Amino acid sequence: MTDFFSSRWMTAYRDAWNAEPELAEMLSGVGFDAVIGYGVLDEPHPRGVLHVENGRVVNAGPYRGEDLAWDLRAAEATWQNWLQRPPGMMQIGAAYTTGKFQILAGDYISMIKDSRMARPFVKSFETMAKISSN
Repeated sequence: MTDFFSSRWMTAYRDAWNAEPELAEMLSGVGFDAVIGYGVLDEPHPRGVLHVENGRVVNAGPYRGEDLAWDLRAAEATWQNWLQRPPGMMQIGAAYTTGKFQILAGDYISMIKDSRMARPFVKSFETMAKISSN
């Protein structure tokens, strides 16, 4: 397993997120604020967290008990696969439907119905893959 969701990895993800117009700028346009947790299925807490204010990540690191607006979980093998080949909306939807990808906090259905949110959501996975390939 790589060090994905470690403090160092989350810091690199923050920098890549903020540099990506389809994340920072698009989400700024809708005033997106959230604390997003990333983790592995069947673990009690997420491993890493992003604090997003007005579309930009202002803090990234390990989970420290924050209240989460979004808590995204998948099996390590699913994360590994997605970090190698970022998923599109169809793959994310299939994984969500089969339970291979779970959202323990957040409203997935409302988000995917809003193109202003759905495209950045997919882009976030593409951005993750850039971190893992470095």
